[in-house]
Amino acid sequence: MATTPGGNREPLAFHRYGRRPYKPVFEAMKAFTDARDETTPDQCWLLEHEPVFTQGQAGRAEHVLAPGDIPVVQVDRGGQVTYHGPGQLMVYPLIDLARRRLGVREFVTLLESLTVATLARWGIEAAPRRDAPGVYVEGRKVASLGLRVRRGRAYHGLAINVDMDLAPFQRINPCGYAGMPVTRLSDLTSEPVTLDGVAEVVEQELCYRLSEKC
Repeated sequence: MATTPGGNREPLAFHRYGRRPYKPVFEAMKAFTDARDETTPDQCWLLEHEPVFTQGQAGRAEHVLAPGDIPVVQVDRGGQVTYHGPGQLMVYPLIDLARRRLGVREFVTLLESLTVATLARWGIEAAPRRDAPGVYVEGRKVASLGLRVRRGRAYHGLAINVDMDLAPFQRINPCGYAGMPVTRLSDLTSEPVTLDGVAEVVEQELCYRLSEKC
């Protein structure tokens, strides 16, 4: 439950779903967003996926270089192609932006800032880039971001590379950028880092930021 500084409460339910294949989660996000109304509490789903490449609405086939045995799924978020797999934390904030009086650009900035703050807990200095949505450490992408907003309600979200196999990124032009270097938290810190540990911090940071907008 997110709480405003003044004490008002805006429902925000977190759900951790473990490892799931991509397509059923994608369909569930769409179904939740289509079925919700102005009284439906917001949710945030945290999980990891089986290996998959997802191609956004603006995606171009030439950015999928050699998918091999990893499926490619067309999706309705913005952006180009990216990879999801075990060891990557998926953060799906299913948020009624209109009810919280949040613009899309403002929400993107919020998600980038919470990612930067999350990485800072492990002593990692990261920053977003205006020309390439996501969060970077010394030019290497550590988190991807893509959204769809329907009737003022957002779905899709963040992918944070925690401790995953980065090799599949070589089979694509990540987010449409040839040769885009990628990295993961486990290579950026000497401290122990787990999916559950990162998920816990993400929950705290999301609650803190949304509480100011409830």
